Amino acid sequence: MERTNADEPGTRDVKEHARPEAAGNRPAPASGVRAMSAFTPADEEKQRGVRRMKLTATGLLLFVALVYVLAKVAANNGAGPWAGYVAAAAEAGMVGALADWFAVTALFRHPLGLPIPHTAIIPTKKDQLGVSLGEFVGENFLSEHVVRQRLRAVGIGSRLGAWLADPEHADRVTAELAAALRGALTVLRDSDVQAVVGEAITRRADAREIAPGLGKMLEKIVADGGHKRVVDLVVARAQNWLILHDTEIMGAVQGGAPGWTPRFVDRKVGERVYKELLRFVTEMRDMPSHPARGALDRFLTDFASDLQSDTETRARIERLKGEVLSRGEVQDLIASAWTAVRSMIVSAAEDERSELRLRVRASLLSLGARMAVEPRLQNKIDGWVEGAAVYVVTTYRAEITSLITDTVAGWDAEHTTKKIEAHIGRDLQFIRINGTVVGSLAGLLIYTVSRALWA
Repeated sequence: MERTNADEPGTRDVKEHARPEAAGNRPAPASGVRAMSAFTPADEEKQRGVRRMKLTATGLLLFVALVYVLAKVAANNGAGPWAGYVAAAAEAGMVGALADWFAVTALFRHPLGLPIPHTAIIPTKKDQLGVSLGEFVGENFLSEHVVRQRLRAVGIGSRLGAWLADPEHADRVTAELAAALRGALTVLRDSDVQAVVGEAITRRADAREIAPGLGKMLEKIVADGGHKRVVDLVVARAQNWLILHDTEIMGAVQGGAPGWTPRFVDRKVGERVYKELLRFVTEMRDMPSHPARGALDRFLTDFASDLQSDTETRARIERLKGEVLSRGEVQDLIASAWTAVRSMIVSAAEDERSELRLRVRASLLSLGARMAVEPRLQNKIDGWVEGAAVYVVTTYRAEITSLITDTVAGWDAEHTTKKIEAHIGRDLQFIRINGTVVGSLAGLLIYTVSRALWA
């Protein structure tokens, strides 16, 4: 009868670490060895079931052997023809039982400890089995056709749409997105972001000349009369300012007069200058066709043209642009803008009733409702998912299959054998039992046919 190693898990681990590495086996990562050598309570229960089935199969072998002996003794003592039939059936049963015992045992170890070729298949061919398993998975599960067929059968687009259309699920996704956004903004350092944004703005501004674009925009504004409202506002504010500051204006004119002029003349000149200035601004405000307005229109038109075609004007604008961007105030403005934007986004992400989260939730619900009923959108989503999955599978197929082969190669041969035997050994013992029964029936049939033909 075959003995089953019943060492406890702790003993097995000690033996494994004490045993030198077997020749031909690659070094096993510690995690792989532990994964295959540590027997769980469920594994121990399976192993006990294997032992019981081994005893049953071996007991049946001993039973047919005893029947064979008794039948032979009865035949030699002059029993009837039945003894021959029983002996033939028992003899064939023993042959079938021994053959299946050899076949089952050869999977896990050398029968009777004899190094018979093509035995102990699992421990000696473990690495080859891992390679074959990896190739099988790669060819039959990681092919483009299989991946597309399986994903298409799942109908991810319609299922995802129905899932997102549920308000509870939309709330959950919105909360997760908000948490991810808060986490990302918290991890980012303000100084790094400010440096990146500032560099990006400066580089973008340096790489592109702005004068032609400004010229085209100004030209269109003047052609459409969009600047007239600005002129109206400036003129109206200038008139109000002149009315409020008449004393200061006349005083400034008088103060600028030569010292040899009489005081009353300076006052008259100041009053006259102020009245003419106020009259000019008032007329310009009230008369859309005022000559000054026309002069301003012509100036803006000429300036727009110079911005697009005059080399000197364009160069001057570029120098001004560089000076503005290099000023510390502008960089501080960029930094303060990012800080304000980050604070606004974080606050909106934390507030469940913020406009940001409400809009995201509404968008998710709308998208889910469309995905649930629109075949075109479903096909588009399915195509994206299938394309991504096929890309991953075809690009990293070798890495995925090597994970299988390397993991199997990292397992210890002895403990792998015990683990596999614990899981499938009970079913394999039924092969021995079936071999005994089928062998007995076959032997009985052969003996019966032989007796009928050559009796």
